[in-house]
Formats: sequence, structure tokens, C-alpha cells
Amino acid sequence: MRTEAAKRAELVFSLFDANGNGVLDSGDFDLMTDRVLEAAVASSAEDRQAIRAAFRRYWTTLATELDADGDGVITVEEFRPFVLDPRRFGATVTEFARALSALGDPDGDGLIERPLFLSLMTAIGFEEANIHALFDAFAPDAADRITVATWAAGIEDYYAPDLAGIPGDRLVGAPAVLHYTVV
Repeated sequence: MRTEAAKRAELVFSLFDANGNGVLDSGDFDLMTDRVLEAAVASSAEDRQAIRAAFRRYWTTLATELDADGDGVITVEEFRPFVLDPRRFGATVTEFARALSALGDPDGDGLIERPLFLSLMTAIGFEEANIHALFDAFAPDAADRITVATWAAGIEDYYAPDLAGIPGDRLVGAPAVLHYTVV
């Protein structure tokens, strides 16, 4: 697993620990779902249900694959290797990527505007500066929009253990800040 991928996994774990108790449990996914749905008020009932189902599947897949002792929680140690295993988690990531990116396109034109992207990603818990850096890395058009397909592919790439230098890496750390010296 690449270092970049490990950092992405750590960040996802911290964000999905929505109640801040240091482990993942079903309540975390309920909280995250509610926050995302609050940002997706213009989305269709079908798209809202799809993200609810995707979050539910995410938790169910984790619990089924990792909760060997049946205690109802997933630790970061259990989470790290699993979430980046495409054989075990790929279909869950694909469903999540499709559902989340669809929320960004409530008018169905295939394009996601920056403000809604920012709202959805903020609801998940990402840092605003990093969200903007990610959006910029997706090469928005002149009207400051990206395609639904671009975002969905970016989400799937985020979970790939062998990828580095991808747009999603901008979510892990603070974006580079250029300093200019006036002479």
C-alpha cells in the first residue's frame, strides 16, 4: 500500500467517526448520512435514498468483513487494510461514488457546480481549502463546473491502494501555499 493511500484511509476513518468516539459504529454512518442529506436539499428523493443506501452498505460491508468479535465497532487498525482492498470493498466504493456524485447534480445536467460540491464535501467533514484544491485538480470548466463522472472516478481513485498523485490526495493535507516576495 502506498503511503498516500494509507493517509487517505486514515482521513476517511477520522471523518466517518462522526461521533468522535475513536471507532466506527452504525451511529456514525447515520450521523454522516444526515449531514450529507442536509446539504443535498435540492436532490431528488431517489438520489437521497441512493446515498442513504450507500452509507448503509458502507457500514454493513465494514461490519460484515471486519467485526469478527461482534462488538459492533470497527477500529482504525481493522479499517486501514480493508478499505483499500478493491476485492473486498470495490463494489461498495463504486455504489458510494455514484450516489455521492449524483447528489452534486440535482438538475441532472451531468455537471456539478463548486458551491454544491463544497457543501457536500464540508458535510462529510473535509477541510474547505482542501475541498477547493480537489475541485481545482478536477479541472473545472470556464463556468466552474466538473462532470459527475469526473467526481465519481475521483472517489473511486481515492480508495485505490496503488495510486498516488491523484486529485484526492489534496484532501489529506493542506494545499500548497505560494509565498511571494515583493521587491
